[in-house]
Amino acid sequence: MRCYLIEDIYEDNAIKIATALDEKGWRGPIEAIWYLPVPEERLTDEQREHLGECGPYMMALEKVDRVEEHDFKLELLVRARNRIRCSCVAYATKEQREHMIGLLDDFFRDQDVPV
Repeated sequence: MRCYLIEDIYEDNAIKIATALDEKGWRGPIEAIWYLPVPEERLTDEQREHLGECGPYMMALEKVDRVEEHDFKLELLVRARNRIRCSCVAYATKEQREHMIGLLDDFFRDQDVPV
């Protein structure tokens, strides 16, 4: 799996990030997983065509707990909320990847978490 990894986040900052992600309504059905929405204007043509049937689209963010620190791993796979297997589920394009990494970096910065 391709991913973007932010490592070595202290406990208090990891809690701050997790709380802010929950407040955004991005919490997934599994603990320590969030679904970051991919904006419609960033979707590929095929994803736009499948939006009604397969969408909305998102990327999964996971908090990985370690002994004293935590990591946040953004999977660079654009997932469809309503369908697991479809040709529209694919690794992020360069534009999607850059946008979502920037969104995550800005989110951490907005929470005053150094990365």
